[in-house]
Amino acid sequence: MDLTKVSNEKKLSLCQWYFRIGFLFLPFVWAVNAIWFFNEAFRKPAYEEQKRIKKYVIFSGIGSSIWLILIVSWVTTFQLNRARWGAFADYISFIIPVGTP
Repeated sequence: MDLTKVSNEKKLSLCQWYFRIGFLFLPFVWAVNAIWFFNEAFRKPAYEEQKRIKKYVIFSGIGSSIWLILIVSWVTTFQLNRARWGAFADYISFIIPVGTP
């Protein structure tokens, strides 16, 4: 979608919709929202809806960054401790590696 062909009200509505969808545990949508609307929020000449778009872009970026940190932390912790956690790690695993003590 080319944002230059969309009205400012529609841009705000779309940005707001993407932000709300991100609350359904879809941090990728927040990342897309932050990247896609970055130019609209920070590089375009000022217009009425820009202030609200900027707010959604900032919060989307923060939300996706927090999710990224949490996911990387969990994966790192799990990979480093999987063998030590024994049966519990097996219960929460989708794939159980063969040959691990």
